[in-house]
Amino acid sequence: MMYWLQQTVFKMGFWLTWALIPVVVEILPAFVQGIRLFFKTFRPKKLAMPDKMPFISVVVPVYNSEDTLFACIQSIRESTYPHELVQVILADNQSTDDSFEVFTRAQNRFADMNMQLLHTEQGKAKALNSAIYNAIGTYVINIDSDGILEKNALMNMVLRFENDFEMAALTGTILPQHRMIDNWRHPGKSFLQHNEYFEYAQAFLSGRSIESQQNQLFTMSGAFSAFRKEALLNTFLYNTGTIGEDTDMTFQIRDKLHRKVAICAEAIFYIEPIDSLDSLYIQRQRWQKGEMEVTHEYADKTTMSDFFKNFLVRRMMMDHTFLFPRMIWMFASIALLFLRYSPIMMGMSYVIIYLLYALVSLLNYVCVVQLLRGSSEERHYYVRQWWVAFTLPIYNFICSWIRYIGILNSMVDAKSTWNSTRFSQETRQIKSVIKSDFTRKRGK
Repeated sequence: MMYWLQQTVFKMGFWLTWALIPVVVEILPAFVQGIRLFFKTFRPKKLAMPDKMPFISVVVPVYNSEDTLFACIQSIRESTYPHELVQVILADNQSTDDSFEVFTRAQNRFADMNMQLLHTEQGKAKALNSAIYNAIGTYVINIDSDGILEKNALMNMVLRFENDFEMAALTGTILPQHRMIDNWRHPGKSFLQHNEYFEYAQAFLSGRSIESQQNQLFTMSGAFSAFRKEALLNTFLYNTGTIGEDTDMTFQIRDKLHRKVAICAEAIFYIEPIDSLDSLYIQRQRWQKGEMEVTHEYADKTTMSDFFKNFLVRRMMMDHTFLFPRMIWMFASIALLFLRYSPIMMGMSYVIIYLLYALVSLLNYVCVVQLLRGSSEERHYYVRQWWVAFTLPIYNFICSWIRYIGILNSMVDAKSTWNSTRFSQETRQIKSVIKSDFTRKRGK
């Protein structure tokens, strides 16, 4: 009897040790930070209107954007920020479609806009750098050509700058267009898009808000970011040697210039929702590779002993180092079944951890609802998405696998590229290898 009792305690203790990894590393810190954010944003700070609004430059990098460019320009024109105080620079980096004709149509339609087109070298970073030298505004605001601005986004962004003169750069809130999400009826795409919307809302309005409070924002979104021009010109501009140029710029301003970088939660930019698992697969691998390139460059002078002092080390540990134990944890749980571990005990531990992740999502959900108080339509839509908090752990699990694959692929690929191999292509390649191995095995 004593033998079986000791075996049970040993096995449970061993398994519980592994089960504590996600709880201690992810769930508890996220829960504590979520509670802090809730109380800090309970009473928003009112922004004062300046006596005179500044002139701003809006830069739009363009590459084969004929389907989305007109709507993007129109959103700038319909913004509540005075259009006579806005310079619009379209930086075309060698488009091969009819983007120029769209620009011409927009120029005729919105003749009162100060708008110009630049032809630049190929590559988003090069296009942005060329446009920066042609910008004459006090603030330079970059937006992607495949999205649209919420009507108050530019005004809210500028007001945030004008009320905090220490602020050097801001990122906006990126959200998928919920009208496009509701148009999809395919179950698989609907699952991806609803979870992507919920993820973006929590990542920007909760995650980046938490990072901003201690000036530890890891990356400004390349889709919508803004700068004081004087701060931008004191950097090395956008790094053309990495696919994480937005993250690199964030580190330049904060770590090299020692300036303040934050999020303007009230400035919303709408993007197209993800259209397939293939697109998600490529996108998240690109993000992972870009993050690794930048952390490799800026982590040279840090050590793992700085875990509690240096947020970059903590981020590397969370996104890279602890990613491997999570994968091992999953495979170990399957292997332990063959060592007569209780399936019920292990199954319950999975359920408990899943519910804890869902609880964190619900806490962030409350924080996001609070932060969306200035946008009634968006808040109303987000409130109705409460149920996604219970599917988000599954979506995040899928994304963590994609990031894991991105790490492995970055070890193989010497040079990072904007587009990687699609999920469907890699699946076919794996099937082909397995089939070839079985054929060879039978031949022997």
